[in-house]
Amino acid sequence: MVSRSLSLPLSNCRSHQNPTPNLNFSQLQNAISNLDLTSNNQQHTRHKLITSSILLKSCIRSHNFQLAKLLHLKLTESRLPLDSLLLNSLITLYSKCGEWPHALSIFQTMDNAKKDLVSWSAIIACFANNNMDFKALLTFLDMLQNGFYPNEYCFTAAIRACSNAQFCFTTGRAVFGFLLKTGYFDSHVCVGCALIDMFVKGGGDLDSAYMVFEKMRERNVVTWTLMITRFMQLGFAGDAVDLFLRMLVMTEYVPDRFTLTSVLSACAEMELLSLGKQLHSWVIRSGLSSDVFVECSLVDMYAKCGSVENSRKVFDRMPDRNVMSWTALITGYAQGSGHEQEAIKLFCEMMLQGHVVPNCLTFSGVLKACVNLPDFGFGEQLHSQTIKLGFHGVNHVGNSLVNMYARSGRMDCARKIFDILFKKNLILIDTVAEENTEILNSEEAFGHEIEHNGTGANAFTYACLLSGAACIGTIGKGEQVHARVVKSGFGTNLLVNNALISMYSKCGNKEAALQVFNDMGGVRNVISWTSIINGFAKHGFATKALELFNEMLEIGIKPNDVTYIAVLSACSHVGLIDEAWKHFNSMRFNHGIVPRMEHYACMVDLLGRSGLLSEAIEFINSMPFDADALVWRTFLGSCRVHRNTELGEYAAKMILEREPHDPAAHILLSNLYASEGRWDDVAAIRKNMKQRKLVKEAGYSWIEVDNKVHKFHVGDTLHPQAQKIYNELDELASKIKKSGYVPNTDFVLHDVEDEQKEQYLFQHSEKIAVAFALISTPNPKPIRIFKNLRVCGDCHSAIKYISVVTGREIVVRDANRFHHIKDGKCSCNDYW
Repeated sequence: MVSRSLSLPLSNCRSHQNPTPNLNFSQLQNAISNLDLTSNNQQHTRHKLITSSILLKSCIRSHNFQLAKLLHLKLTESRLPLDSLLLNSLITLYSKCGEWPHALSIFQTMDNAKKDLVSWSAIIACFANNNMDFKALLTFLDMLQNGFYPNEYCFTAAIRACSNAQFCFTTGRAVFGFLLKTGYFDSHVCVGCALIDMFVKGGGDLDSAYMVFEKMRERNVVTWTLMITRFMQLGFAGDAVDLFLRMLVMTEYVPDRFTLTSVLSACAEMELLSLGKQLHSWVIRSGLSSDVFVECSLVDMYAKCGSVENSRKVFDRMPDRNVMSWTALITGYAQGSGHEQEAIKLFCEMMLQGHVVPNCLTFSGVLKACVNLPDFGFGEQLHSQTIKLGFHGVNHVGNSLVNMYARSGRMDCARKIFDILFKKNLILIDTVAEENTEILNSEEAFGHEIEHNGTGANAFTYACLLSGAACIGTIGKGEQVHARVVKSGFGTNLLVNNALISMYSKCGNKEAALQVFNDMGGVRNVISWTSIINGFAKHGFATKALELFNEMLEIGIKPNDVTYIAVLSACSHVGLIDEAWKHFNSMRFNHGIVPRMEHYACMVDLLGRSGLLSEAIEFINSMPFDADALVWRTFLGSCRVHRNTELGEYAAKMILEREPHDPAAHILLSNLYASEGRWDDVAAIRKNMKQRKLVKEAGYSWIEVDNKVHKFHVGDTLHPQAQKIYNELDELASKIKKSGYVPNTDFVLHDVEDEQKEQYLFQHSEKIAVAFALISTPNPKPIRIFKNLRVCGDCHSAIKYISVVTGREIVVRDANRFHHIKDGKCSCNDYW
């Protein structure tokens, strides 16, 4: 939203024609209609050309392109000999209309005597504006060969062409060197703006972009806003806010609507609610409260800062609501625990009104709300809608669909959608790569007219594919994407590398994640550090996670709220109580980060895992706001582990007061009763769930072998190799029992005989998946199993014995963390 709005002031910077009168549509129409272009003598001809030039420029500046085309038609019919001034303006006209063939035709029909530096600058800008980056650069070189020496406007157009394509960035550095030698670096503010964009968009090189900004002798509010926005877009929201404050203190520039939307977005990312409220006051005082972009940013800021009530107030007061404002509030409801129904209700209200059409981000937001719904039907309806509107193949929507189906246990559907995205994007990636290779390798490059149309693969494409692969745990596909990333020249891109760290971490390969992180060198932001810290935390390597966090602080990277969730999770997974309290207190006092619900949930999880249930309940009661269902669910899970029925019943009551239709609370309480043999209470809960049509999330495990995902449920017999799998399980059971394994029948939550309980234990999905992996993958390749729920305690014990008798490393990812099991030991140290 912000980057699109910034295009207007930047385009004004590039205007270098003489000022023309500001005429309204009616005046222009009358003037063009009454314009007499019949020629009497040379003096009259000159006067008519000057008048036509003034009118044409007025039409272009006021975006009255149809009137400008009408004037062009009159000029053509008059057969007047058009001068360079008019022809250059016509090139600019058709460039702004997106009709580049017309602009090129005018340029090509110009006599060499009429082609001046403005003509070349206009046609280069035309190609750059229409995403024909290679053509723009080839024309720039052609201009040099024709003996023209570029000025600041020509340099600006050429640099802009290097901002949009990864393959042009190397050329952009060469153009930058040429620019420095010619002394045009300080010639115009727009040269600096174009360079900032080139370094950020072309190479993700924020340091060089900021160096250009610092070296610029002349800056205006557009320059400051551009730099603030680029900080924001690359994940440096704190630096964006700092630069905004510096602008207020050091300059006399007044922030405009573009500046404010960028800073509000930064506040949203950092959840700086206090600063966001101050900016809201500024918006009201400056009369910008009716600006739709600013209002959308306010809705988004309040929603992301957890103040959905204020977000709704701003939304309700908006006289005109566009799709962005609806989407911001829907996404805000979807992300807040317990507000999923509000998100869906709002989406339905938007659809009923009819005048606002949802976009891919709207669907992405509302699909997130469907993940926690007990009734899956609405999610399927949304999927149908995305197909009807052609959004199901869009990366944003596709990833949300993958996540929705995966989280609901429908891995087959999740995999099918991801495969569609994967094939669609890789065909596009390969096609664009071939086109660019042809252009770069051609001996007749100057003669080619192949254009780069801007629809090809970019960093976001790769990041989306990697995110999808991480969601379903398909490391094979993730590795294929990684190979294409390197081949396509995106190996240094910050966004892509952050996605690679996340993908490898979530797919169980922490070593590969660390390798990507180390290869990034100094080109890392807070997201990079947070991703690798979170990766080691989830894998149970808290010491390494905390070492990385301390290293991050030492080099001056400011942590954000998500970083602290990762740090507190690391402490929670290994029971570092004192360390966790230190970081929980320092996030507010040392970094000004106000703890939110997720931070409190981490502390409750830590205290609960450690068996400090009384301390945990006291901590919940001392929270500055009412604990939500997430916190109470976390506490209930701890009560289940430590078999505290009294506190468990209280926690379940608290959850059901907040989310009456939450099946997880019923299941956890049922399991707690079952572990104590209270079968009548178990039966009562299950009967109540059946009456209320609350469905328990089915447990399942899956594994990827030879680029295919195999999914298993409890007692699964549908797999083509089921007989071999159960034969392998029988052999494993015999081997591990001889090694000392004793089945723990406490984990069978059914009232049956002990012999039957032991049979149930060996039908758990984790064990089936491990047995399948042993007959399907070569030794010593690590086995990677994924489970949607918490791993069973007996399975955890059995897999440790299996790792001894088979000599295989087995990695299990459950709903909470990774378990790296090797030689009978687990990275969790039996604490999870």
